[in-house]
Amino acid sequence: MWLRRTAVCAMVVPLAFLVLRDAPVRLAAPERTTAKPATSPGAPRPTIVSRAEWHADEGLVKEGAVYTGTVKAVFVHHTGHTNAYDCVDAPKMLRAMEETHVRGEGWDDIGYNFVVDRCGTIYEGRAGGVGRSVRGAHATGFNAHSVGIAALGTFDPGVRVPKALIEGIAKVGAWKLDRAVDPRGIVRMVSTNDESLYRRGEVVYLHAVAGHRDTFQTYCPGEALYARLPAIRAEMARIRAAARTS
Repeated sequence: MWLRRTAVCAMVVPLAFLVLRDAPVRLAAPERTTAKPATSPGAPRPTIVSRAEWHADEGLVKEGAVYTGTVKAVFVHHTGHTNAYDCVDAPKMLRAMEETHVRGEGWDDIGYNFVVDRCGTIYEGRAGGVGRSVRGAHATGFNAHSVGIAALGTFDPGVRVPKALIEGIAKVGAWKLDRAVDPRGIVRMVSTNDESLYRRGEVVYLHAVAGHRDTFQTYCPGEALYARLPAIRAEMARIRAAARTS
């Protein structure tokens, strides 16, 4: 199967035209598909800090959640924040991000389904229920049947990606990804938006665990984190193997 890589695109497009700060893109007409009954997950549910626990402002949410079918792909992002934060301040950073996404950018809610800080703590992002297939606003053209996981920070070349962060992304990804999908494998997706790197209706073969740049003209999730995607895939596979033998 042919895998189209956008890293090539990133090399030929002037940096000034790339989206350097990761942020969800306003959705076109939402696809209100009926969610299929959930199958048993491929890995245990990790500990997740709920929106209530990080004190999300639910009054900011403009529309109710839209649900799609089983999660076929995981898209990894970064948020563009400084890396020199204390993890105890992550909830405050999430509240500020929620306000920026909604009031500043005009989106309905935080675009990412989950956010993971550098200490490995997993936070509920977009509202609608962590155990359900909530359609995010994190990957234009590929929001359906996917989950968006954002690393809190910025991962330029040479930045060290904390092991705890890799493990946190892997834990929630292993749980959310359809148990029939190999985290190290390739999945078939169909673009729903011409604003992605692919025409609407175009069939695309992607890594089951991909970077935002694989479907959109963006620098996200940064060179350092993008280079660690193989490690995240391997950790997800390890978590699932351990779950099968436990």
